[in-house]
Amino acid sequence: MYFVKTPAGQQAFKERHADLSPRLRSAFLLFDGSRSLAQVLDSISALGVGKDDILALVTRGWLTAREAEGEGLEQSSAASEADAEVDAASTSRRYQKAYPMAVAITGGLGLKGFRLNLAVEAAMGYEQLAALAPRIRDAAGEKAYGPLHKALFGAEAP
Repeated sequence: MYFVKTPAGQQAFKERHADLSPRLRSAFLLFDGSRSLAQVLDSISALGVGKDDILALVTRGWLTAREAEGEGLEQSSAASEADAEVDAASTSRRYQKAYPMAVAITGGLGLKGFRLNLAVEAAMGYEQLAALAPRIRDAAGEKAYGPLHKALFGAEAP
């Protein structure tokens, strides 16, 4: 999911609102509609900002979901259809099967994959792990990534 700042959020940022702590301010800056929630959480994980903190900003009305336009609308509706096909129980099973594989692959990369390994270990569900899949493929190569892709998506890697 992609979020953008609302005018109320920008005003709170400008006024240095007490509920917008320095660590949340750093996260807030990254929401420009071009980064997904998972990408932002991945980049600010060291600050101790979690998904609940970001959802609190949404609840306050300081962040809102980005509206899809034109081509993005087609992509998001296609993604929604794909998500609907994969029910919650299935994603839970896939995550449980794929998580140890992803940790083993990224752990085997040594220092080259250290940050990626930390991101995989921080992934708290299927969606976050699936979002990391392209990075894992790029770092580990197609041969090592193939079984993980099958575990995550139920199909052979393209």
